Amino acid sequence: MKENNEASRRGFLKKLATTAAAATVGSNLIAADNIGSFHYLKQQYNSIGANDQVNIALIGAGGMGTSDTQTALQIPGVKLVAVCDLYDGRLKDAKTKWGADIFTTKVYKEILNRKDVDAVIVATPDHWHQQISVDAMHAGKHVYCEKPMVHSVMEGPAVIKAQQETGKVFQVGSQGVSSLGNEKAKEILKSGAIGELNYAEGFWARRGAVEVWQYPIPDDASTQTVDWETYISNAPKRPFDSKRFFRWRNYTDYGTGMAGDLFVHLFSSLHFITGSMGPNKIYASGGLRYWNDGREVPDVLLGTFDYAKAAAHPAFNLSLRCNFVDGTSGTTYLKLVGSEGSMDITWDSVTLKRNKAIDNNDPFYIEKMKQMGQAVSGRKMMLPPEQITYDAEKGYLGGPYDHMNNFINAIRTGGKVTEDAIFGYRAAAPALLCNDSYFKNAPMFWDPEKMKMLKA
Repeated sequence: MKENNEASRRGFLKKLATTAAAATVGSNLIAADNIGSFHYLKQQYNSIGANDQVNIALIGAGGMGTSDTQTALQIPGVKLVAVCDLYDGRLKDAKTKWGADIFTTKVYKEILNRKDVDAVIVATPDHWHQQISVDAMHAGKHVYCEKPMVHSVMEGPAVIKAQQETGKVFQVGSQGVSSLGNEKAKEILKSGAIGELNYAEGFWARRGAVEVWQYPIPDDASTQTVDWETYISNAPKRPFDSKRFFRWRNYTDYGTGMAGDLFVHLFSSLHFITGSMGPNKIYASGGLRYWNDGREVPDVLLGTFDYAKAAAHPAFNLSLRCNFVDGTSGTTYLKLVGSEGSMDITWDSVTLKRNKAIDNNDPFYIEKMKQMGQAVSGRKMMLPPEQITYDAEKGYLGGPYDHMNNFINAIRTGGKVTEDAIFGYRAAAPALLCNDSYFKNAPMFWDPEKMKMLKA
């Protein structure tokens, strides 16, 4: 969108600042009626009835599974009844955290056979996502599956088919997708505030040991406390290795590296905001530069993605960067750059910046320059951009809560989730193909609409 003069631009921004739009069920985006620099975003949640209790079970009680469960239990009417994990210590911890009466097991199918379980959280290592998700839906359970939805591109269609055949609610856990930040960014982009999208980027910088997957290994880790044979039953056979169990993200048999753990969040948010189905060309480079600890995945990864023109958006490019060497550079969740401005997007805030220039042919401007004794050049001046920040108001429960609440609400109402199997696959595929590009040292080609690999 191109503004012809200052008056029309300010009128546009005032209209934008006062717009309230509900992007998902139960949300209300609110901004103050003034052309200031700061506005609040507010989330509203639906009340529940006496018969709306949802019983959940956790499969995979590591760090992410525990976090997801704690988030789910914040939602009124949600009860945890069972936990599955392959390590004894986590099952013991589960009873300490959530009560001695919960059922615990190392066999996930025992969870699926329970009639008191309505939904499961699948937070296992990535190589178990597909099988457990499919089995759970066919067992009549709703599924909240951690990202990425699958371990390889070839696994996606089976999850989509299971959701379509069973009609169960299936949500992929890229937690920021349902956030206030994403909702507001989608509204702003649709309004034309940054003009025509042409570029997007995101990056992470980490250094802390746990942040880069140097997770602690329990002193009692052994074949007596870990069901290693089940863990590797759908992976290459190896002798017991505690690092491969507790630090699984570092190994390609079980994890999906930086792209599957971090890039996938960006794809999910980007596709939600833009309505995109995904890129058609993917290429990556990087290397193992610092963490020479036996890991098989890079600690520096650069991904570049070409998005072709589609009904929902113009052609644009995406650049993603991640390094586990420098922890001083901060994190940018997502930046969208358009012909008229840009947006910096997090789960809790959006900062809109609009390009601004003065017309040197303006008579008032010319007269002022003369009064100041300054000559008027033929060049336009670069001025600071017009900037508006939208920030979640105090007390906002956050993107992870919104995403889990979206899942629970869909179970209760028979509604739709933000990130179903098709959406989740379209977010996972370019991340997984980024890994393929890195290891094969070649570009990868993808049909995002048909969700199929293409030949070069």
